[in-house]
Amino acid sequence: MGKTGKSAMELIGKGKVAGAPDHWSLLWTSSLPEPGATMSRFTFSGIATGFFLALTLVSPSEAQQNPLDPANFLAPGSETPAVSLAGATRWGPLQTAVHLPDLAGKTVVLAFFPAARTRGCTIQMQTYRDEYQRLLNGGRDVVLIAISNDPTEALVSWAYDEDFPFLFGSDPDGTVYRAFGGTPRESGRFDRTLVVLSPEGTVAKVIPQFREVDPTAYDELQDLVRSLSARQAEADDGQR
Repeated sequence: MGKTGKSAMELIGKGKVAGAPDHWSLLWTSSLPEPGATMSRFTFSGIATGFFLALTLVSPSEAQQNPLDPANFLAPGSETPAVSLAGATRWGPLQTAVHLPDLAGKTVVLAFFPAARTRGCTIQMQTYRDEYQRLLNGGRDVVLIAISNDPTEALVSWAYDEDFPFLFGSDPDGTVYRAFGGTPRESGRFDRTLVVLSPEGTVAKVIPQFREVDPTAYDELQDLVRSLSARQAEADDGQR
């Protein structure tokens, strides 16, 4: 529990699917008959036409490529890109940049998220905080870096207010997100993407669209982190 006094796990499962696009609403409501009117075959035809047009109103970029297609991201086994980013904790910004290849030897979870203090991101980060021991071994040989394009000052403030025990990263121009195959939105924000790096310094798994309100998504993360940590422990024992 952080300074908000609200458990994130109490909110998981209460999330709502985002509303339909504006063009869908306009086409649908414009085809409906006036209250009390009888629906004719012409009205029904208008509704059908609106439904068809709503399905086909896709931007050229969306039609050409789905930015969340797993094929767009680095494949498992790929080396960790040699990129760095500004780090921040609840105690303030880090004095030196975080160079991802330097974290080899630990399991690293890169949690790209849209923006600080938004509802879904707050649920996600509060769950990492509240379940820090179970999901991330309490930070022992596991490093979580929550990354957005927010400035470090905003991340420090949020981490302090929520008492988040893990590291944040500021990627204002999307360099790190792109290095793993991600495509920032037009606003510059990132999709809710998880990248898990193995202790060997390679990509273990990419989850292009992490389900922040689904408890099983956190269970899957826990299983993956435990598997990688156990593999590293066996390797360390073999070297002794």
